Amino acid sequence: MIDRAYRGDLVRKLSHFPVVTILGPRQCGKTTFIRSALPEWSYVDCERPSDYEPLLADPERRLRQLGDFTIFDEAHRVPELFPVLRSYVDEERSRSGRIVLLGSVSPELVAGISESLAGRSAFIELTPFLLSEVVGRAEDSLGRLWFRGGFPDPFLWSDDATVIDWFDAYSRTFIERDLNALGVSISSQRMRQLWAMLCHVSGGMWNASDIASSMGVNYQTVNRYVEILERAFLVRRLQPYFVNISKRIVRRPKLYVRDSGILHHFLGVRTAAQLDVHPSRGASWESFVVEQIISTVELDRPGAGFYFWRTSGGAEVDLLIEIEGTIIPFEVKVHSSPSRGLTKGLRSCMSDLHLRRGYVVYPGAESYSLGSGVDVVPVQRLLTDAEYRDSVLGIE
Repeated sequence: MIDRAYRGDLVRKLSHFPVVTILGPRQCGKTTFIRSALPEWSYVDCERPSDYEPLLADPERRLRQLGDFTIFDEAHRVPELFPVLRSYVDEERSRSGRIVLLGSVSPELVAGISESLAGRSAFIELTPFLLSEVVGRAEDSLGRLWFRGGFPDPFLWSDDATVIDWFDAYSRTFIERDLNALGVSISSQRMRQLWAMLCHVSGGMWNASDIASSMGVNYQTVNRYVEILERAFLVRRLQPYFVNISKRIVRRPKLYVRDSGILHHFLGVRTAAQLDVHPSRGASWESFVVEQIISTVELDRPGAGFYFWRTSGGAEVDLLIEIEGTIIPFEVKVHSSPSRGLTKGLRSCMSDLHLRRGYVVYPGAESYSLGSGVDVVPVQRLLTDAEYRDSVLGIE
């Protein structure tokens, strides 16, 4: 079993809040994580009839039978639980670490907590594997994680054919069951078409109208579907960073498919060798690295802000991280030895925002300087060496 980096965050939040809610995409390892972290706790699977039927019949009675130290998996399946849970928690409001809720397709769960458990529950977003969690687990952990993505099963399995079967089954489950449960009236074929289009534009500017035109629907419909995928932790819309400067700054978000394994599945990339020559290789690397950096830094530095920067003239930086008012820009390159000629956008951003430091993130092993405050940093060291990462982020 792979130890997850979220255990410390779980312990900290259980010591302060009566309820902790763990969210994340289906099959990212939430159940395995929580049952290994809290092996003595009672476990209720709200998708198993023998577990959820007593809850539906009399939620208050069943909750009191279970008592403290109970995990409710896929808790959004039983929304009747939330108001009862509020009353139960408030009877001994000062006690912490009593209940854990798990959820994947999250709108109902978040709504229930917002309405019934506001101020009583802390949140943890559990992602698929981070590089820091799997480094050393394979001959090329970085390459494997990039190609297969971070969902535990496809990352750990030995052969590519089984991985293909897993992603086929995963996409069917999400499209045919979870989206229907959310009230999305779209055929499986149309949703697969949307997914394919999203994967082809991953790492690019988000333009719902372009997708809508290709699908023959209106842009509001496309935006609604993408919002659902975003809430299910499968896509990310990264917002632009802009300040009141003379240059016109693009204000549309960029869209990323968050798991590179899903991205490659819908792009038809079936082997690592195919990825090496695929026309979307650069965009795939950018999507992978941006997601890994954001997820890693969010865990280290709650409250950090994440943006990109792009002018109407086309100068762009892939990722800006804001920590306590300080901006750190990162340009992501799949090139084996990035040179000064690849940093025009980064230098433009540094000049416009008056930044002293900027970084190029690449798949190599050596750090080196390109001068004028620009350093090239290895992605593996950035993601797995906390002390090095803190020095890059300017954290003492």
